[in-house]
Amino acid sequence: MTFALTGLMLYTMWAIFGLMFIDFIIGFFRSLSSSSFPLTQFLNYMKDVVNYVFPLLLMSALMPLDPTGWVMLIAYYVGGLAVIWNYLMSIKNRF
Repeated sequence: MTFALTGLMLYTMWAIFGLMFIDFIIGFFRSLSSSSFPLTQFLNYMKDVVNYVFPLLLMSALMPLDPTGWVMLIAYYVGGLAVIWNYLMSIKNRF
């Protein structure tokens, strides 16, 4: 089995990590302004990596086993868009 993020898959993963970082920075500055930084905020992002990013990476690693070649690809993009939507709504709700 090979592992490679190709084409739009790589940009999807960059968008996910970028939005996670933006969401973290907004939460970090809000917590600095309130003079409290709970460690659960950082742990929630680690949990999100395990719950959101790891399944996407697992799907990309299982793509060679897909006989059609597009079922896992569609599942990857739908999952990626769902994670992007989740973080966009999280960023929107912080304002």
